[in-house]
Amino acid sequence: MLFRLVTPSIWVLLIWLFSNFNAFCSAVLYNSFSDLPSKTYDFVIIGGGTAGNVLANRLTENEDWSVLVLEAGGTNIDAFEIDVPFFSLNIKPQYDWNYTSTVQSGLNNRTIPILRGFILGGCSSVNGMFYTRGSADDYNRFAAVTGDEGWSWDNIQPFLALNERFEPPADRHNTSGQFNPVVHSFSGVNAVSLPGFPTNIDSMVFDAVDELGGIFHYNEDVNSGTPLGFGWLQKTVTSQGRRSSSATSYLAPEFISRPNLDVLLNARVARVLPNVSLTEHSISGLAFRTVEFAHDLDGPRQRVSAAKEVILSAGVIGSSQILLNSGIGNSTTLFDLGITPLVNLPSVGQNLTDQPSISNEFLVNTTQTFDDLKRNATLLNEVYTEFNKSGMGPLVDTGGNQISFFRLNESLTDIYGDPSSGKNSPHLEMVPGNGFFLTPPATGHYLSMSIVVVSPASRGSVTINSTNPFAPPLIDPGYLTSPFDLAAMRQALEIMFQYLSAPIWDGYILSAFGTLANITSLSDDNILNTYIRESSSSTAHPVGTAAMSAKGADYGVVDPDLRVKGVVGLRIVDASVFPFITSAHTQVPTYVIAERAAAMVKSVWS
Repeated sequence: MLFRLVTPSIWVLLIWLFSNFNAFCSAVLYNSFSDLPSKTYDFVIIGGGTAGNVLANRLTENEDWSVLVLEAGGTNIDAFEIDVPFFSLNIKPQYDWNYTSTVQSGLNNRTIPILRGFILGGCSSVNGMFYTRGSADDYNRFAAVTGDEGWSWDNIQPFLALNERFEPPADRHNTSGQFNPVVHSFSGVNAVSLPGFPTNIDSMVFDAVDELGGIFHYNEDVNSGTPLGFGWLQKTVTSQGRRSSSATSYLAPEFISRPNLDVLLNARVARVLPNVSLTEHSISGLAFRTVEFAHDLDGPRQRVSAAKEVILSAGVIGSSQILLNSGIGNSTTLFDLGITPLVNLPSVGQNLTDQPSISNEFLVNTTQTFDDLKRNATLLNEVYTEFNKSGMGPLVDTGGNQISFFRLNESLTDIYGDPSSGKNSPHLEMVPGNGFFLTPPATGHYLSMSIVVVSPASRGSVTINSTNPFAPPLIDPGYLTSPFDLAAMRQALEIMFQYLSAPIWDGYILSAFGTLANITSLSDDNILNTYIRESSSSTAHPVGTAAMSAKGADYGVVDPDLRVKGVVGLRIVDASVFPFITSAHTQVPTYVIAERAAAMVKSVWS
């Protein structure tokens, strides 16, 4: 979601404050094709995002292999505002692809922003930094669908460990009982920590859990494979209170300075190009090892080649768009559009899945929220000064310190079916926040309760309607087009109202805010449906548009080893290969897929 968290006057202040902030590294990143030392590499990675940078790091561990990363956006160096966790919901337009959905019938014919990172680090540089793995069932379903046990929960554990470096929180508080160290890694690449700044609702959140019981129970670690219940929220934030992205971790100075790694910025990829493969067998007889790109949308096209593989890590939107522009997709549709079809894969761009969310706001009887910080430039100046000196204070967190997961009542799954991956997998997420989720009104202090359908049944698509490879794609997430999703969001509201009925909230919550004031837990379905359709938006967790399936399957885009079906030389490694969405935020599963993909590539070419 493209949100505005602070006012324009505060942004003027922030620009001044950040002017002396040091970049994470001073390594040279190429900005021009003419400066590249080579035009042929062993591996060309399209996209320096969450997954692409993992591959860049792991493949260059072999000093004999050369790797080029083509990143459409610019550098994250000096992009100071994305480094501060508190500002994670206020991404500036130059760091976003600025996509908009098609008209969504399930959202009362609204269009909504679809946030995608247009910067080195991709979405890991602009996301909310939630570290949530999903359930063990999610990965076991991956394994069952693909016929590859390597994707099972037990077998992906080494790749979780390679990614995660669990660190003390910014305030170094005692974290005993707030997580289970047995299920975490302390030696990986990407920093993970617990909340580093206490809020006045922290104890109230868990007091309510104790008072209510039942589905409201404490879960010491929601990342253990069984996420149901209330737990402390883990985030990709360093002990210094900074965002840990794939750019700051996998491309840290000691890695990006490797002589066999080149990163070219502002490189917008148009197509991957084929040549006839005479020595390698493929159904199509084609190998795709050449990449065509441009620095300027109207500028000249340049080409680079891979001796071994092109790895497409352009993201859920970008990877499908590049495939379609390359003639890989539904042959009939491509022909009608005027693109020469080369490989008939009708599943390209299909199966788009995202998690709809609603932020519900309540007026509260306190001044100890983050609202004044978002609307008072003087206060923000004081807090930032302390943050810049100590790496501590409220800016080290995103406004929410806890997270909870729930399943729907079986009476509803009996009616609508169950799209979740198993009985220990949630359908719903709820996150309390100590303040208004977005830009607060001029007065008042707030509690936000964000609810998410994490196991949606609705599906959409990414398509193109132009032969111009740089024309915006048509993004149709299909939000709330499944009756299940609407019923799930109604139950999420019911769970929220039930949770807030705990005695601890008496006298603290004054009233519901905005259109939420028009509904209660007793409102009829039609009233709830109207509120849901008018209030829902994207969590920016789209997946699935190049889904993996079993080898030999007549659907899907990639085999379980993530090679594109029917061709050689081309692999896809990003969230588009998810066959189903995981029942949590999608950052961690994307890292896991990239780590395992890197191991598979190494195995093939070593």
